[in-house]
Amino acid sequence: MVNEEWAPPGIDTTKPSVARVYDFMVGGKDNYAIDRMVAQRALEIMPDAQEAGRACRAFLRRVVHYLAADVGIRQFLDLGSGLPTDTNVHQVAQSVDPATRVIYVDNDPMVLVHGRALLASNDTTAVVQADIREPQQILDHDVVRDQLDFTEPIGLLMLSILHHLNDDEDPGAVAATLRDALPSGSHLAIIHFWDPAEEQPEVAAKVVDAERVFNETLGTGRWRRRDEVQAYFGDFELVEPGLVPLAEWRPNDKDKAEQTDSYYTMIGGVARKP
Repeated sequence: MVNEEWAPPGIDTTKPSVARVYDFMVGGKDNYAIDRMVAQRALEIMPDAQEAGRACRAFLRRVVHYLAADVGIRQFLDLGSGLPTDTNVHQVAQSVDPATRVIYVDNDPMVLVHGRALLASNDTTAVVQADIREPQQILDHDVVRDQLDFTEPIGLLMLSILHHLNDDEDPGAVAATLRDALPSGSHLAIIHFWDPAEEQPEVAAKVVDAERVFNETLGTGRWRRRDEVQAYFGDFELVEPGLVPLAEWRPNDKDKAEQTDSYYTMIGGVARKP
């Protein structure tokens, strides 16, 4: 069968992409049949999984606005940024202060194509190609060093990225390398697939199947327990309300979510470097 879906040069539409699967889950259009197939398999296990995708975007909006408006952070490093959507980090942060600098990092070529097109006229925002598995290369990247001031607080976003590192890729060491490079007063935000274990045993049984599907189709995806995720913050101080289901992190009327199964499959939090 001939694949008739058009794609930019260098994009393989025969293999699923994490970024494009997420794009489908949040209602985007930058995905292909293979990505939709993976998403549909996940939806068979957890029919409300698209709600989790929307909860991730809502969490991002609230976190970035909090860091920009309440904390006063004026530079952000977004790792595993994914495909642009209707609300992106730079749009939220620069609505508070147009001079805020934002660096997006991803290793998916389609993210780079779309991101650079979106940012063609924005001189305070950039997209770079790098892999989170090589954190020091990110920190040493010319664009990162040129655009971000590592003597001033930085908002480091690792949203829905660490759970795509397998245990043998040592996500703890990756997180530690990035944390250590940040100056005092910086903040780290994390979203991670969550195995609620004894807190929600029925949901925990489903995430076992979800993890199997993700690894069979994408080759990646780890649902970890609360203490495992909290360890990625190291000695940073969690801000209230701590590490919680996404909808419970400083909710507002716009982002209210029903407590369905997907509510308990993602966990997130923000912490400050002392």
